[in-house]
Amino acid sequence: MTRCGLVAVLGAPNAGKSTLVNALVGQKVAIVSPKAQTTRTRLLGVAMEDDAQLLLVDTPGIFDPKRRLDRAMVAAAWGGTEGADVLALVVDAKGGLGPKVTDIAERIADRPEPKFLILNKVDLADKPKLLIHAEKLNALVQFEATYFISASTGDGLPELKRALAAAMPEGPWHFPEDQVSDASERMLAAEVTREQLYLQLHAELPYAATVETEKFVDRSDGAAEIHQQILVERPTQRAIVLGKGGTRIKEIGARARAELAVLLDRPVHLYLHVKVKPGWDEDRGVYRDIGLDWVD
Repeated sequence: MTRCGLVAVLGAPNAGKSTLVNALVGQKVAIVSPKAQTTRTRLLGVAMEDDAQLLLVDTPGIFDPKRRLDRAMVAAAWGGTEGADVLALVVDAKGGLGPKVTDIAERIADRPEPKFLILNKVDLADKPKLLIHAEKLNALVQFEATYFISASTGDGLPELKRALAAAMPEGPWHFPEDQVSDASERMLAAEVTREQLYLQLHAELPYAATVETEKFVDRSDGAAEIHQQILVERPTQRAIVLGKGGTRIKEIGARARAELAVLLDRPVHLYLHVKVKPGWDEDRGVYRDIGLDWVD
C-alpha cells in the first residue's frame, strides 16, 4: 500500500514556506532569501516518508496586492490550494500574528480539507507567546493539529513530516522516488540566478527585476550551457546589477553557476546579460516564462 497527496503550504510573506519545503524534501527545490515575496510562482516539491509521497506546493506569500505582478502572485498562491488533501498554514512565530495571518486563517476556516497549523522559527521566537499564538489561531480555525518547528534547524520536522504522511490518501505515487520537483531545469536555473540577485542586492534592488532563461543547451561534453537575461526597469538598476567594472554581475554569475552545478550534477557554463525593459511586469510573455497566469 502506498500513499500520495497534495499539501498546500500557505502563509504570509517571509513565514519560511520555501525553507520548510526544502527541509521536508531534503534538498533545495525552492529559492529563499531574507526578502519577503521571494517566491513568485507555485512550485511543487516531492518528499518521501516511508510509503507516502508528499506533493508539497510552495506558494507565494499572500498579501494585499497592488500591482498586476502582485495580483498574479496572490492568484497563484490561492490556486495552489486547489485539489489539496491538506492545507498547511505556516506562521512566522517570531513575527507574531498580524492582519495578514488572521486574514488567511479566516479565509481557510470553512474549507473542507484537513488543516495543519505550523508555527515556524520557534528557535527565534518569544517562547511564552507561542501558546498564545496557537490558541488565537485555533480559535479562528479548526486545525487537525498544531506543530512548533524550526525549518532552518530541523526542530520538530520529523514529527510534522510523519503527520503529513499519515494524512495522505491511499494511492499510487505520482513521481519516481528520486524526483524532488516538477520544476524544469530552465525554470530552476532562472530561479537560482534570481535568488542571487536578492541575496547580493537585498537592499539596493527593488522587486522590479526578473530572470529569463533564453537558452539551455546540453553540450556534447555533458555540461549545461545556459544563457539568461536579467530584466530591470531603469538604467540605474542595470548599473546596480552590473556593479563597478562588472564586478557584481560576475559575482552573481559565479555563485549561481556554482549552485547550479551542484543541483544539476554537472558542469555549468552560465552567461548573463542585463537588459533595461521598462514595464516588463506588464508583458504577457514574461508572465508565461516565469510560470504565472496573466491576471486583469
